[in-house]
Amino acid sequence: MHHSHNPSRDHAINQQCTFDNTTSTNSTMATLPCQCRHILRQTVPLRAAAASSPLHPTTSFSSSSSSSLASIPTTTHRAFSSSPSHQDDAPARVRQKKIPTRLRRRMYAWFNGPGRNFREPLPGSTNYMGAYTQEGKLKRVDAAGRGQDEDMEDEQQGEDRDDGLGDGGEKKAKNELPPERTGDLRPYPLNENFMSQSVLSDEMKELVFQKVVEKGESVSAVSVELGIDMRRIGAVVRLLTVERNWVAEGKPLATAYASAVMSMLPQTPAAGGRPHETINDLPVHPATQQQIFYPTSESRHFTREDAAQVFSPTLLPADKRIPHPELIESARPKHGDLKPQQRTQIAENFRKAMEKEKQEKEQKRKEWEKRNVQVVERPKWNFRFESIRADQVGRDGRDSRGVGWRYGMPHEDRKRGFLKDIPLKVVT
Repeated sequence: MHHSHNPSRDHAINQQCTFDNTTSTNSTMATLPCQCRHILRQTVPLRAAAASSPLHPTTSFSSSSSSSLASIPTTTHRAFSSSPSHQDDAPARVRQKKIPTRLRRRMYAWFNGPGRNFREPLPGSTNYMGAYTQEGKLKRVDAAGRGQDEDMEDEQQGEDRDDGLGDGGEKKAKNELPPERTGDLRPYPLNENFMSQSVLSDEMKELVFQKVVEKGESVSAVSVELGIDMRRIGAVVRLLTVERNWVAEGKPLATAYASAVMSMLPQTPAAGGRPHETINDLPVHPATQQQIFYPTSESRHFTREDAAQVFSPTLLPADKRIPHPELIESARPKHGDLKPQQRTQIAENFRKAMEKEKQEKEQKRKEWEKRNVQVVERPKWNFRFESIRADQVGRDGRDSRGVGWRYGMPHEDRKRGFLKDIPLKVVT
């Protein structure tokens, strides 16, 4: 028996399903908070619109029984097409190009501004970031163009005229850039306390080597004359000796690398006449790092020799521990009325006297070793035998002239109740 399709009944069924869904939705919304209700009200119409869309699959009912809805078969119809889908070229949907950030814009602005000056080194001068303005101009060149650096330019031109005369009376080409100032030697713009220190130029190194090795001048005299520390002079002499040995052996030198590094650093020229560094700094002795309250008389002068004896009996005074004691001698108040040339001569005489005394002590030491020390030479080691006397250990066996005094009884300055370097009387 075949039952015909009843459209009115299908319409009633659809209304009943819609009513049931709406009722359940309303009951659910009643139990939700206000914010969730708002979201659900926006979601339900979208679902209803999607269900009524022509792209949504349609459902038709065919009934085999008028009393049962569960036995109604469903058939799904979907429209397929083999034609290619059309790409949406709407301007609003096209992905726009990413806008550069503020940091990226500043980076490219720096590349096109001061950054373009660092692609190539600046000939004859340092090339640090702190020497340029925001527009990429050298500060000292800009200041000289405005007339704020006229005195500095005149002084530099005068030095160029004096130093420019060479063999044949020819003048060197004048440097186009003004001399470097203090602000131009700061490689890090945000760290104003750091400044790039000068290094010795190749001409200055050759001059030091000639004076010390070839002419035989003393290291102390060269240090005072050129304003270079004696330790640096020794390092220059040793390194140039190694370089000459390598050249004699045919070893390659990194000349291009050395030239590139030297071009990026400030240099001390040989003909500048200015000191390279301080040469008379007092080294800090460990014995002077303690705090001592020492009573002394007001009727006598407390000199540096007295202060050295208070710190340690074997400590030399500051006038003798500095690298150049002759400079202290020439600067004493009794020589205050003398001319600079006379003071220089006093320092030179004092230096020669010290060198002579040192040579005499060394000669006496060698003569004593020749008389008292017997040397047995071997291919790898030399054995030295020295004559001693047993009574040189002193009354307590702790004399420094005795044998094994360092390995005997330990010092007593750590014992409880032992009087250390505490003054027991006032020297008047």
